[in-house]
Amino acid sequence: MLGGAGILLGVAAAPAQAAEVSYKTECIPPSISGLPPVQGTTKVEITAPAEAKVGDEVTITWKFTQAASKNPDVLDLDKDTVKPTGTLKAGGAQTADIAMEGPRQNPAIPKNSAMKLSDMTGKLKLTAAGDVTLTPDAYNINVSKPISTDTKCTPKETVKSSATIKVTGGGTGGTPTPTLPTGLPTLPTALPTLPTGSATPSPSGSGTDGGSDSGGSDGGGDGGQTDFTGKEVSVPYACKTPIGDKNATSPVQINAKKNGGSYDLTVQFKKSVMDSPADIPADSVKPSMEVALGGADKGTVHVEGPTNAAAIKSGDPIEVPDLTGTYKPGATGESTLSPGVLTVMALGTTTTCTPTESAVSLTLDTSEQASGASGGGSTSSGSGSAGTSGGLAETGSDSHSALKALGLVAGTVILLGGAVFTFMPGRRTR
Repeated sequence: MLGGAGILLGVAAAPAQAAEVSYKTECIPPSISGLPPVQGTTKVEITAPAEAKVGDEVTITWKFTQAASKNPDVLDLDKDTVKPTGTLKAGGAQTADIAMEGPRQNPAIPKNSAMKLSDMTGKLKLTAAGDVTLTPDAYNINVSKPISTDTKCTPKETVKSSATIKVTGGGTGGTPTPTLPTGLPTLPTALPTLPTGSATPSPSGSGTDGGSDSGGSDGGGDGGQTDFTGKEVSVPYACKTPIGDKNATSPVQINAKKNGGSYDLTVQFKKSVMDSPADIPADSVKPSMEVALGGADKGTVHVEGPTNAAAIKSGDPIEVPDLTGTYKPGATGESTLSPGVLTVMALGTTTTCTPTESAVSLTLDTSEQASGASGGGSTSSGSGSAGTSGGLAETGSDSHSALKALGLVAGTVILLGGAVFTFMPGRRTR
């Protein structure tokens, strides 16, 4: 969303030196913006003490004097919505990555105008005498509205050091070497003896071993078995999202636990398949699925998962919760269970994914129950799958900027929907 921006590296010390460095930069806007990478020039001024002693902790300031690009023609940025962070490299007598951070303070930034980023500061504890050089490295620009997004900027050439601290031995700031006590306690001359008796071994019987003894998709209610483990299947999906159609594939497994004449189902997504493209608020994403029945039985079983309990930070893995529901058989015989239509509700919009191929995960020997599933559709009330395409509501405005802003929010929903499947590699969502 931010086509790029400069970096500010500076130092906040009174008796200090300040030096500017200029370097080529590539900034990658968030993928949900649909904007291409931006090539530009960043100019940074670093301020740091000219001299210090070993043991001192110095404050360094990074100031952006020229951004790598303007705010693109997407939307105006409100006051105090932009926050820069970055890394400053220390070299020479001492090497370190110094975390730099600026406050979320900026004037309103109109479209097609220069980016205005706050000064970043960081601290370095000096540990060695000699010249310590300071060089700008990668930085990130976070915008908090309309949703939280990050633009990542990296140098595209070798950057010259922009400031040098001359560090002297000092002798007052080092960590004193601890001295050992003059006397050490002696060990006891004899170790305690272990009891002569040995523990009684546990019985070697098989016991109850939840789930694993069914071995994949052979289900069956014979022999008193209660736990049934399905096999992991790779399911191709055709997904309708708020701003377009997507194809995707997901690894899914269906397990069951017999409960009287019914079965408690658990649908598992076996791994986190993507990182979050933006900060996602808590309690804002809810997945559900219609498990498809086959073989002797017919219909679907509604299963759903909880909303995300905690906020998910940009770049962190999106964990898909287990989806649960109850299957009441409507027929006697060998019934199959396959992953069906998947629905993801997020931020007031809907993404619906329909399997393009059937893949049986679990087979059960079922006995017909009164008011069971056979041919009757979903066996629990639940919310079911959304029958609409989940398009954005009309806003009454056809301006490019407004549509772009809506696209940013809708794009987040696509990627949240993408949390439950893997987009085809090598393609970027636009």
